[in-house]
Amino acid sequence: MHLAEFNKGILKYDWEDPRVADFTDNVDRVNAVAQRSDGFVWMLDADGMEAAQLDPAGPLGGTPRTASTLSVWRALASLEHFVWNTVHKAFYARAGEWYDPHQGLRMVLWWVPEGHSTTIAEAVERIDHLAKHGDSDFAFGWSYAKQTSLARS
Repeated sequence: MHLAEFNKGILKYDWEDPRVADFTDNVDRVNAVAQRSDGFVWMLDADGMEAAQLDPAGPLGGTPRTASTLSVWRALASLEHFVWNTVHKAFYARAGEWYDPHQGLRMVLWWVPEGHSTTIAEAVERIDHLAKHGDSDFAFGWSYAKQTSLARS
């Protein structure tokens, strides 16, 4: 099994606003680090993500300030290393500067069969399930993942 990861945030300001420039100017840099990371499998590319984020009829609702990532990793340890032991950590620590604090749940993890092509619709279904029902094998966050990571490796 591989690990799918989806995070979504609503920026406090428009993408072009200088108050989010440190974030927007480094999205490609951080994504490039992810793509070079051991255990990285796949990420929805920038054009695909932008189209999904701006589609008013799509699962993300067309909110222009949405900033999301959908990726797949070989193992939980690979994703954890990228999140907490690379340049990503410095940007994660500054999330409060850039993201609306009242937007609700921002991240979900779930296991997918190797070779599965996950979609934004599936990701939104998972994050909505987690928000409504809490951690489960269907959709979970970091604390649940850490409790089950050894059994899943």
